[in-house]
Amino acid sequence: MLIKEYRVVNNCTCDEYQVAQLYAVAEASKAETGGGEGVEVIKNEQYDDEKGRGQYTYKIYHLSSKVPAFIRVLAPSGALELYEEAWNAYPHCKTEINPKLLKLFSIISNKLFQINCLFQIIQFYPNYPNYSNCQNGYMKENFKLITESMHVDNSRGEIENALNIPPDLLEKRQTILIDIANDPIEPKYYNEKEDPKLCHSKKTGRGPLLEKNWIQTVEPVMTCYKLVTVEFKWFGLQNKIEALIQNIMQTLFTRFHRQLFCWTDRWYVENNIDTSSKSCD
Repeated sequence: MLIKEYRVVNNCTCDEYQVAQLYAVAEASKAETGGGEGVEVIKNEQYDDEKGRGQYTYKIYHLSSKVPAFIRVLAPSGALELYEEAWNAYPHCKTEINPKLLKLFSIISNKLFQINCLFQIIQFYPNYPNYSNCQNGYMKENFKLITESMHVDNSRGEIENALNIPPDLLEKRQTILIDIANDPIEPKYYNEKEDPKLCHSKKTGRGPLLEKNWIQTVEPVMTCYKLVTVEFKWFGLQNKIEALIQNIMQTLFTRFHRQLFCWTDRWYVENNIDTSSKSCD
């Protein structure tokens, strides 16, 4: 199991962030879906528990057009679907990816062995187990990916346990402060229109974020504390796959919040914060 807490400091208030998040998620959905595919909302309903009232959503992401052709050929019906459950009691949110997602990984891995592609796996990881040891079905309870978030006003990433993690998990947790202006971005993901060092909001007067220590000086300010728990029980691959998934999550959080800042003039409405529709990123 690999547990990391990402702390993303933003130049906005908590209420503004909720509006910005809804807008950015909608824009990302439009950009990433098409061809009759997209997000299917199975459930969208209120819930009450010991922590209070919130909104529960159960979604299916249809991903067939987003993967290479050879994967579509190998994948059985329903394998190219990502199942997501989310509990949103903003400012606290929790998202869980259904382990059915990993059945495709198992199928493709076994198929690759069968068509003599073992050498590709060996190049990736020399101690990859032999074919007979890889027959562990569709992962089922052997995989989990959980993201839990807390959004805190007037915070600059300094709270040591914003999500009240129990002591046993706290010992395993790693913390990463994401700087949306100064953290490196892969060239393939760079867009100057989404660069906080270049963007200025006419409506709010915020930006560009040119100072090295902007996190300590900018106003208004809030922090998203995001705890990501990844567990991938597959002998020989666990550490590498868990690290890979965490790296992907860090990249996603960085890109998402760079966009959120640079789109300020699109989502900002002074004194008219509408949070009637809630979502967790």
